[in-house]
Amino acid sequence: MPTDRFISILLFGVPGSGKGTQGALLGRIPGFVHVAMGDVFRALDRGSELGRRFLELSSRGELVPDELTLRIWRDHIERMIANGCYAPSRQFLLLDGIPRSVAQADAIEAHVDVRLVLHLVCRDLDQMVDRMRKRALLQKRPDDADELVIRRRFEIYAATSEPVLRRYKAPVLRSIDAMGTPARVLLSILEAVAPLQEKTFANPLD
Repeated sequence: MPTDRFISILLFGVPGSGKGTQGALLGRIPGFVHVAMGDVFRALDRGSELGRRFLELSSRGELVPDELTLRIWRDHIERMIANGCYAPSRQFLLLDGIPRSVAQADAIEAHVDVRLVLHLVCRDLDQMVDRMRKRALLQKRPDDADELVIRRRFEIYAATSEPVLRRYKAPVLRSIDAMGTPARVLLSILEAVAPLQEKTFANPLD
C-alpha cells in the first residue's frame, strides 16, 4: 500500500436510506471513486484464499471478521490503483460499508484521511419502514417486508454505526435528509462535496 493516506469520504445510512444508490451516483462524477464493501465481497474470486474464506463464513450466515474485511479491502484498493481505476492524487475514495465498527475505523486510520462523513438520516422511522416494505413487495421479496425484521435491522445499524459516527465531529460530519427524492438527496450531497473537491483537488480532471 502507498505510504500516503487516501483522501476519503465516508458514507453512512440506515437500511433503506438510499446509501447505495447515492454512493453509485456520486461515484459516476469525475473525481470520486465509489467502493462499496458489499460489492467487493460479492466480486471475490471464489477460488482465491480470501474468496474461499468469505464463502465459508457467508455460507454459515456469519459476519466477516474485521481482520479479514480489512485484508479484502486493502487487496481491492491495491488492484484498483494498479489497474488505473483509482488515482489517489486526484480522486476522493468514497467508502461505503467500511468502517462498520470502531475497530475497523481504528485500523483504516493509517490508510485513509477522512475529509467528510456523509450520514443519510431518516428522522421518521415509521415512514422509512413503510418505504422499505413497499420496496420489498415491489421487488417480490416478501420476507424483507416483515416490519419486525426491518426494525431489527434499524437497531443493529444504530448499535454498530453510532459508536463509529461519534468519532467524527462537525464540520467533518454532515447529516443529509434521506427522505427526499433521489435527486433532492443527491443535490444535498453535492452541496457538501463540491466545495471540498474544489478545495482539495485544483484540477480533478487532469
